[in-house]
Amino acid sequence: MKKTKRILVTVVATLGTFLTFAQTTSTGAEFGVKGGVNFSNLYTEDVDDNNVLTSFNAGFYAKLPITESVAIQPEFLYSRKGAELVYDNAFAQGTAKFKLNYIEVPVLLKVNIMKNFNIHAGPYFAYLIDAQVTNESANANFDFEQNYENDDFNKFDVGLSAGFGFDFSNLGIGFRYNYGLSTVGKERSFGGVTYTTPDGKNSNLSLYMALKLN
Repeated sequence: MKKTKRILVTVVATLGTFLTFAQTTSTGAEFGVKGGVNFSNLYTEDVDDNNVLTSFNAGFYAKLPITESVAIQPEFLYSRKGAELVYDNAFAQGTAKFKLNYIEVPVLLKVNIMKNFNIHAGPYFAYLIDAQVTNESANANFDFEQNYENDDFNKFDVGLSAGFGFDFSNLGIGFRYNYGLSTVGKERSFGGVTYTTPDGKNSNLSLYMALKLN
């Protein structure tokens, strides 16, 4: 409960800062809310489409024009990432979900190629506020919930974002891909052997919708 209250206070305080900034900046600055669907995974070497977890993201953004067609767009998002693991072998079988809940801040360079079409790219920075590892099968042999805790995951994530979108008067839609550069799991020791688990990095494709407020 205390953690939830702290998160809400942070979100409200940041939203207030964005609102104040949007009201005091020069003409042309844009402020809005956005949200969408995440299709996320954890990768080690190559990104594939296995073990995809479907989840969501939501938050707000500020678009700060540099020229008529170029702008800087910082965002403040709540984003759930992770992966769904289906395992079936001689030792264990079942399904587990890694749900990693982040406060994420992309800082994007947004370029309008045409009037209603843009491309955008830049770094993102994220802070893990909660991690949930759950068994999804009643007959699961391996208890992930007892083997993982929040402290088993790195708190900070950093990566690259790129995507494209379509902007209409007060509404925008688009696709974006986030490529994580930081390992999700921490090092653990078992029987004198040190290993990292989960040793993957975040990979996330999102379909979003944005609503302009000013």
